[in-house]
Amino acid sequence: MRNFLIGALLVLLVVFGVRYCENRDNERDRLEANTALIQEQIKNVGKLVVTEGTFSQVYTYNDSKKFYLDVLSARKKALIVVNATATVAYDFSKLEVELDEENKTVIIKHIPEEEISINPDIKYYDVTQDYLNQFDASDFNKIKQRINKSMREKVENSTLKSNAKNRLISELQKIYILTNTLGWTLQYNNEEFTNPDAMEDLKL
Repeated sequence: MRNFLIGALLVLLVVFGVRYCENRDNERDRLEANTALIQEQIKNVGKLVVTEGTFSQVYTYNDSKKFYLDVLSARKKALIVVNATATVAYDFSKLEVELDEENKTVIIKHIPEEEISINPDIKYYDVTQDYLNQFDASDFNKIKQRINKSMREKVENSTLKSNAKNRLISELQKIYILTNTLGWTLQYNNEEFTNPDAMEDLKL
């Protein structure tokens, strides 16, 4: 009888040991699967989040040079019409994320700054120039620099940057929804997000 009880006990220990190992393997498999799914989601949003706008402006360029003790002058001028396309983007390939598998936490370490790109279409009208003061490459470079500066100021004062930030937050909310569904948490700047709306006031 005693041997029977010892045998039965050994059988139970073996069965529980096998079940325990199977459960551990299953939990590890689920953890690895969830980790791979989160990594794939982050990879999928690793694209440019872009907002685009168009701007138009008319410029007048004037330049005058004096000769012979300021007795003679030579002038050049042009009417310049600019139609520019401006984009504001976040390059998600530069997003730095750390996955803490033990605590099931996704930690956003770094969010890249927005990138502003301006592509002006410049057309010249009513171009006049004297023989002693003609347009050259330096004039066109100066005009383009002035236009780029003006257009960048327009972008800064427009809604393009705020629209781009909204697109960024929308992509981050997708990561939050996935991590929350899998029982993970999402952190940025030592702040843990408890719902997607909490990301609206994200400090970048």
